[in-house]
Amino acid sequence: MMMRRALALLLALPVIQGGTLEPAPVATMQAQTQDAALLAFLDQAFDEQLKLSPEAQTQLGFKTNYGRLDDYTDAAAVRERELAERQLKAMRARFDPAKLGESARVSFRLFEYEVERGRESFRFRQLRFPISTSGSPAGAIPVLLINTHKIDSVADAEAYIARLRDTERVMREVSATMRRQADAGIVPNKVNFAPVRADARKVITGAPFDGGPESTVWADFSKKVAALNTPAPAKAALLEKARTALTGPFRKGYDFLIATLDQTESKSKGNFGVWNLPDGAAYYADRLKASTTTNLTADQIHRLGLAQVAAIRGEMDAIRREVGFQGTLEQFFEHIRSDPKFKYANTEAGREEYLRDARAVIGAAMAAAPRYFHILPKAGLEVRAVEKWRERTASTAFYNAPSADGARPGIFYVNLVDMTQTQKVQLAAIAAHEGAPGHHFQIARQQELVGIPKFRRFGGYGAYTEGWGLYSERLANEMGVYKGPYDRFGMLSLQVWRAIRLVLDTGIHSKRWTREQAIAYFRANSSLSDTDIAREVDRYFNWPGQATSYMVGQLRIAALRTRAEKALGTRFDIRDFHEAVLGQGSLPLDILDEQVDRYIAAKRR
Repeated sequence: MMMRRALALLLALPVIQGGTLEPAPVATMQAQTQDAALLAFLDQAFDEQLKLSPEAQTQLGFKTNYGRLDDYTDAAAVRERELAERQLKAMRARFDPAKLGESARVSFRLFEYEVERGRESFRFRQLRFPISTSGSPAGAIPVLLINTHKIDSVADAEAYIARLRDTERVMREVSATMRRQADAGIVPNKVNFAPVRADARKVITGAPFDGGPESTVWADFSKKVAALNTPAPAKAALLEKARTALTGPFRKGYDFLIATLDQTESKSKGNFGVWNLPDGAAYYADRLKASTTTNLTADQIHRLGLAQVAAIRGEMDAIRREVGFQGTLEQFFEHIRSDPKFKYANTEAGREEYLRDARAVIGAAMAAAPRYFHILPKAGLEVRAVEKWRERTASTAFYNAPSADGARPGIFYVNLVDMTQTQKVQLAAIAAHEGAPGHHFQIARQQELVGIPKFRRFGGYGAYTEGWGLYSERLANEMGVYKGPYDRFGMLSLQVWRAIRLVLDTGIHSKRWTREQAIAYFRANSSLSDTDIAREVDRYFNWPGQATSYMVGQLRIAALRTRAEKALGTRFDIRDFHEAVLGQGSLPLDILDEQVDRYIAAKRR
């Protein structure tokens, strides 16, 4: 309370204008005081919500509840929903949007939007599978421990061990959800079981589970404990406790989950979109609304996808002619897929070469960035290969945000499971999307914003976030990151990939396309490898709506840029536009429209 009052007083101090001290207008002072109070209220609401998730606390770099994992029961979901509703009611009772400043009004609207969207989606929670080809707790818990659970003291090590023990509870809770869903006829698709089972078994393979090389979690704990400035007997005691936890409750939890997978798989009848689930049509409409932050229907999105695929194919065909390839575009796709000159060696040396090349792309983007951005993120950015034990369920590439304090860098992960399926021509655009100027420039920058509530700093909307990532692929071409026509073709192959997503996501979940139909369409319109195509299609089956966010968001950002360029003419500065898009963090697309319109109006004065 004292901190809140002090902040309000600070914001209400007189302002300096033209070198003389002028009193702030009363209305302005009142708005500033209300803005500060709302900021404090929303930050307290965020902290209350964060208390419900020990794992989220660790992801943000905090060591609170360090020895616990999340509650995976439906009762926990109900508690979270009830808390959000109480907070919304309290905010509306206390604050009048008309008396708030511009940014605070946006925060008020966004908090309302998130709670109301959560309320609409809540009734579908039983239709979401806890395991899929996109991941499961069997992979997520080791990722949390290895990548984010720091061990700086004996207490931290004890907390790590406590989480190893707590894993059994999580696996039993997840298993209970799966069994309850199966009893109601809600069963994951056939394609989900083998990858999740394989990832789970890899985690419990090796020492101390058997006589093989060190398992990943054991190796991580041993390395972190070895680095402690602690007497050897204390380290030995910690290692023995961890060994007991791993071979006891941790192993029991994984065995229990694997048994549940085996039992549930027998009830799976194939691979279907969510139309096959109870109330599936309404569920899919909800997912589209959540992913795009629009009211676009499945049919509208499907038609948009078909049009974008056709347009981008035209751009790709122009590059085919530019490089002198004699043959059809489909034959050029196959040439890119199969010619060895477009591959890295399927060896550890080949993987290291890929990582070096990706880091060079990031470096080139960073060097060019000051000509395109006023402000760059302070947090560092690393490029890493996906860990061996989660390659089966990890995406082709993805970004992990930095810790809240920036001490842990942003991480651009790439899945190098099979280098024969990894294309050189796509590397630069993937690095631009996941790293710079893509997700890192948006997500890390957002976390570093001041004066906006925590839920906005650490939250986001798929259409905005993924739309920015896709926009960045084309922006990288303007920045001089791509070195030739094949890099540009690789970028277009990723662009058409996201257009294909509009067609396939809606095809699978609304038009009842089969997995085989989806794979055939993808292959006919893309140079993507067969492995990546299968992985992608399985992802769309398991994550309804999400795949539509990329292209819907990119098209809106590109349209806003065109609007600004036409309105401002010679006064248009790309750095100003990017600041208008990034300066308030992630926004629903309609609110982003308003943000850019305000920027245009301000520049016209």
